[in-house]
Amino acid sequence: MQNYALFTDTDTDITPEIAREYGYHVISMPYCLDGKTIYPYEDFEVFDAKPFYDMLRAGTLTTTSSISEEKYKAYFEPVLAAGQDILYLHFSRALSATFEIMDRVLPELREKYPERKILTFDLKSATTLSLLMIHEAGAMYKDGKSADEILAWAENEVDHFAMYMFVDDLKFFKRSGRVTGLAATMGTMLGIRPMIHISSEGKLVNIGKIKGRTKALEQLVNYVEELGDDLENHRMIIGNSDAGEMVDDLLAMLRERFGDKIQIEISMVNPTLGSHCGPNGIGVAFHAIHR
Repeated sequence: MQNYALFTDTDTDITPEIAREYGYHVISMPYCLDGKTIYPYEDFEVFDAKPFYDMLRAGTLTTTSSISEEKYKAYFEPVLAAGQDILYLHFSRALSATFEIMDRVLPELREKYPERKILTFDLKSATTLSLLMIHEAGAMYKDGKSADEILAWAENEVDHFAMYMFVDDLKFFKRSGRVTGLAATMGTMLGIRPMIHISSEGKLVNIGKIKGRTKALEQLVNYVEELGDDLENHRMIIGNSDAGEMVDDLLAMLRERFGDKIQIEISMVNPTLGSHCGPNGIGVAFHAIHR
């Protein structure tokens, strides 16, 4: 057994199956529905994506919230008490205030367990882009790499993973306010799709606009071609929030452009972050020259 436990959270799109494959401990980031706070993979075992995103399509509003100090302690303290250190690879601080709460907890735990290390690393990303890095870090952990080795890898590589995306319906991003540079006048009725990427600061940034779904998908492929680095030795992930046929279309475009040597996987955006992006979102995460 490793002398440290590897943690991540559900906002990286990790599933219980992936967690078991690598040995991750998973912190559940909640969302709120009809006044009830729901913790993914604690309050349910399988994320049934289509009913969730159909519910959003029908007009149901969901919100998200931070987790409490007590919840953080419940995740971390049993591991520390059992004599293991912690390495927590988490989604972007720039997208949530939950880490301010975590920061209040860690000094207390370090004082209580002075012989233990609690290491955290900001992946400066969320959802599919985080998942790409979670896979690679998990493989290192499974191969017996130390926490310091994984941290060194993450510090060197974090800005060499990129994600570009768009959504069909802008109202969710507009409501959440989590995308910078997103003009309020951009409307779905006009068929305009803002192209969004995750910056090196871990923020969602609008970098342009494309008219038409097919052209927007083609632009995603163009970003991969322009920025992709060592693609044959790194997986690529198509992330989507129940985007239907667009997933198949994007997969076909990527295969046509890059061939069958590229490992391409498909992932569903978790419900917590799905509450912010809404349904019919799609993007691609890949190893890159830069973000």
